[in-house]
Amino acid sequence: MCQHKPSCPDADAPDRERARTVAYHPAVGYALLCNSVLHFDDTGELLPDGQIIAPRRPLAAGIGAAA
Repeated sequence: MCQHKPSCPDADAPDRERARTVAYHPAVGYALLCNSVLHFDDTGELLPDGQIIAPRRPLAAGIGAAA
């Protein structure tokens, strides 16, 4: 599948988002990676098998903190 040297991480690898971008669509907020993962600007991902990876972006300071 991947022709890059070294090869891009597989879609099920923990570091899958390190794969090279093959198509970027900033207007709609996602990139298609070499390993067929759709990586969204909010850090969520859609894997080739349909599995959804929830966004992992950190909360802004003060949001969700107990008062």
